[in-house]
Amino acid sequence: MREAVFLRQNKAKWQQYELEPAAGPDELAARFIELTDDLSYARTFYPNSATANYLNELTGKLHQTLYKNNREDTGRFWRFWRLELPLLVARHHRTLAWALGFFLLATALGALSAALDDTFVRVILGDDYVNETLRNIERGDPMAIYKGGGETFMFVRITLNNVLVALKAFAAGIVPWVGTGYMLFFNGMMLGSFQYFFYQHGVLLPSVLTIWIHGTLEISAIVLAGGAGFVVGNSILFPGTYSRAESFRRGARDGMRLAIGLVPIFVVAGFLEGFVTRHTEMPLAASLLIIGTSASFIIGYFILYPLHLRRQAKRRGLSLDMLSS
Repeated sequence: MREAVFLRQNKAKWQQYELEPAAGPDELAARFIELTDDLSYARTFYPNSATANYLNELTGKLHQTLYKNNREDTGRFWRFWRLELPLLVARHHRTLAWALGFFLLATALGALSAALDDTFVRVILGDDYVNETLRNIERGDPMAIYKGGGETFMFVRITLNNVLVALKAFAAGIVPWVGTGYMLFFNGMMLGSFQYFFYQHGVLLPSVLTIWIHGTLEISAIVLAGGAGFVVGNSILFPGTYSRAESFRRGARDGMRLAIGLVPIFVVAGFLEGFVTRHTEMPLAASLLIIGTSASFIIGYFILYPLHLRRQAKRRGLSLDMLSS
């Protein structure tokens, strides 16, 4: 991008930052982040230019304002969940939607493969799991496998495993689409074949009412973690107006924050699987309540609320990064 074009695209924003005080500390921090990004770009492509010097001076002033009498912000933790993470989701909604679509396609392929080949489920899930589940179905308790093992041990083991899967899905984004895509594809194939296996043996409804007690949060978080990996991959493939290194830095930062934001969801999902799912004979209403509450949270927090914030930012004429509480 030529310097004149870069200047024309951002001049109004810089003048606003210079002349109008920020509405609050959140907006001030967002301005500082945007200016440092612009300064980095200017130093890369227009070193020793008037634009780079101007941005350096403006960023220095904002830095002094930002850190003047700086105190620990006790509301930082809550602001992350209330505003920063949903805004991050809003910024990458399209990429996350692609991750969901890819996962659903893999799930459908898994179910189709299980329908066409009786041995496919054994390849994906393993003979031990399939044989034990078949015995449980014959005994009239198809979900008995979730009753084994200590509750606390299962909770810790499952939670750590799911967090590790999320971090792997994020880290695999370094190989654009391939690494994360494989993890999403495998998990989708496993889910599709898994559910078809229960359908094939006439126990689909009991399996849904049991498995999705924890699976609603767990599967949703895995898809979102895959989306975080795609964010990293896209930053490498499609740097836009940024240098590839700068684009990757921004993508890795956003992807990591998304992945970290999923940790509490995996903890809750692990708790449900360890302590609640094992009660396979719980009342239908209780099972539906847990599944419905989990689904409502995922839809509300990761879809509807970010869309609301996007509309709010557009109405106020702000970028998503500048939107403050």
